[in-house]
Amino acid sequence: MASLQHSPSSSIHQTSFLNSLPQLGVQKYGGVLPAVCRRGISLIVKAEHSSMASSANSLDKCGRRQMIAVGVIAPWVSLVNQTPPSFAAESNKGFLSVTDKKDGYSFVYPFGWQEVIIEGQDKVFKDVIEPLESVSVNLIPTGKQDIRDFGPPQEVAETLIKKFLAPPTQKTKIIAASENDVDGKAYYAFEFTAQAPNYIRHALGVVTVGNGKFYTLTTGANERRWGKMKDRLQTVIESFKISNV
Repeated sequence: MASLQHSPSSSIHQTSFLNSLPQLGVQKYGGVLPAVCRRGISLIVKAEHSSMASSANSLDKCGRRQMIAVGVIAPWVSLVNQTPPSFAAESNKGFLSVTDKKDGYSFVYPFGWQEVIIEGQDKVFKDVIEPLESVSVNLIPTGKQDIRDFGPPQEVAETLIKKFLAPPTQKTKIIAASENDVDGKAYYAFEFTAQAPNYIRHALGVVTVGNGKFYTLTTGANERRWGKMKDRLQTVIESFKISNV
């Protein structure tokens, strides 16, 4: 699934997540997305095997230059400096669009965010200056046909957040969860916060099912910047659509 910044010490991956949630009825995710470098320029940061508190302290020390991987913890992160050909021109003011024709989804993200490659994630874009500002997309195979087969919005959101989107050391709070219908397809959207020792991440998520996959998109920002970013992040969430492939 898509994810927030995760604690290295928790070592929670897609496989363990699925094992802990048999009620989702999904298959184990076996895909591995290796770090890649384009134009020969790559910034690689090894995830520290330390507590969330030490990770937060490291963020304070390194400040605006530190790359922090967002989503399920990945051993390596690679900053991609070239926009792939599947990306359209600026879709509207302040945003760029991406369409994945192979996996059947599309969304927009704020102009200026960079793509980073994280093991196990399908797409991740982030602001390298404000590392908590990001969007990620994750796909997991499923035999279900509809997101409603997994339960109501609040139940699905609680399960994802507690079991996967935040480490157990963080205090989470669901603010809202709702169901939306777009072109006959049901989507669950939710809003939550995850509190770490030195910061709070305010996040939005959307999940749906189609093409034999459970799709999750998550985006968010530091709570201190929520007032500035919430409308832009809501645009990201509302832009997420899947198509038949």
